[in-house]
Amino acid sequence: MQNSSFAKRILGQDRNILQLLVITVLVFALMSYLNPDKFLRYYNFESITYIMPELGILAIAMMIAMLTGGIDLSVVGIANLAGILAGVFFHSVIVGTSQSTGMLLLYTGLGILMALGIGLLAGVLNGFLISKLRITPILATLGTGQIFTGLAVVLTGGPAIVGFPDAWNFIGNGKILGVATPFILFVVVAGAVAILLTRTTLGVNLMLIGTNPRAAVFAGLRKDRMIFYSYMMTGFLAAIAGIILSGRTNAAKSDYGASYLLQAILIAVLGGTNPAGGKGRVLGVSIALIALMLLSSGFQILRFSNHLIDFIWGGFLLLVIALNAFRNTDR
Repeated sequence: MQNSSFAKRILGQDRNILQLLVITVLVFALMSYLNPDKFLRYYNFESITYIMPELGILAIAMMIAMLTGGIDLSVVGIANLAGILAGVFFHSVIVGTSQSTGMLLLYTGLGILMALGIGLLAGVLNGFLISKLRITPILATLGTGQIFTGLAVVLTGGPAIVGFPDAWNFIGNGKILGVATPFILFVVVAGAVAILLTRTTLGVNLMLIGTNPRAAVFAGLRKDRMIFYSYMMTGFLAAIAGIILSGRTNAAKSDYGASYLLQAILIAVLGGTNPAGGKGRVLGVSIALIALMLLSSGFQILRFSNHLIDFIWGGFLLLVIALNAFRNTDR
């Protein structure tokens, strides 16, 4: 009874959650019908648990930016730059030398701190441009995204940087008690962000600023500071995604995850995030992520071209935004 009432309370708070669950079930049923031999294989679902975390974390980062009525188009650039900087560091201290296990773990830890640090710095830059210089978020992050990608190209000269420590690769390819390490990291990150947004003053203030900026200012909230913090968080989360991506591929390159930006926006909006601000739930984003990963896996199995898949994602995004706008107008 308690579990039933809890579920009803969750679904009652946001009808979008129920709609997402229905969409997920329909996608699963459709792909299972079209190609059951390949889609229903254990390996297919296992591979999803390795690929979805990096995209899911980027989608959560996008949701946080949207909560204040903004957007962060630089998340993929930050993710790639974080992985590349760590790779350059590893090559300078590890490649061509013989290191003990303890030293390799130490260097891996330093690489993680370096990647997270560059994510925070990138977020600080975005936050400063948007909150202090009053540059429109879409223009500010479009520009910084190009800067981060350009820096990544300069650091590598173009080709991918390969050869990360085993401990780093474990983050993207390992297993803990039979569960994919990146999936565990995603659950931890998603849970932490959900608690931050629903159980802390910072999260409530972010929601309020996105819902009614003027009322938030009259209530004594520092709007600029909240926006600044939100972009710091998006940069930090993007760096985590970059660590997972480079760990999974054992490489880092300036154009990795090129399609992730569109998908991250789509997942955030499909998950119930209002691009105008004030509304967004980690649970909704997570369910939307599962639905789109199942759909993407099905497309790959059916051998859809990447160009066609990008076309579908773009059309899907426009459809979702149009439906949300119609629903809000109807209310």
